[in-house]
Amino acid sequence: MLRREDVLFVDGYNMIGAWPELAALKKDRLEDARDRLLDLLADYQGFAGTAVIVVFDAFRVPGTGSSTKQHRLRVVYTREKETADECIERLVGEWTSVRRNIYVATSDLVEQHVAFGRGALRLSARELKLEVDRSRREIRTAIRPERPTKRNPLGGAVSEDIQRRLERMRRGMSDEES
Repeated sequence: MLRREDVLFVDGYNMIGAWPELAALKKDRLEDARDRLLDLLADYQGFAGTAVIVVFDAFRVPGTGSSTKQHRLRVVYTREKETADECIERLVGEWTSVRRNIYVATSDLVEQHVAFGRGALRLSARELKLEVDRSRREIRTAIRPERPTKRNPLGGAVSEDIQRRLERMRRGMSDEES
């Protein structure tokens, strides 16, 4: 398990292609697969306490790239003519420190070797999926009640709009981020 001061860089499209659930979503709509990946990684980040930075390749998209926060994750879209691999390599160099471990999650073998050469540790897409699944099981176990609880009395009394707003607040998102 990664430690609190560790940083995990994730090649977003590499995970989408490698995780069966996300690959299936991608067939219908890439945006849904991206959103699901970010949801899963946000939960993982909250559980593990590790900073997670997800990099999406915008190699053929004109522009200067961007970095946003979503679900308290840092999401980076690469600059024009910059691949996700190049961006991750650059960011690993910027974040390298004696006080923390840097992990790079990708199944691209060349990128794994380059990241390792820059001092980062490697995680394959499969290994990250196992970590995320394990953390989800531990979260479910931790929040599972020991005895049956009463149904939430507010469930029927609060509108769906209010429920969505409360969920965004719970996830630390502003209205503009949704």
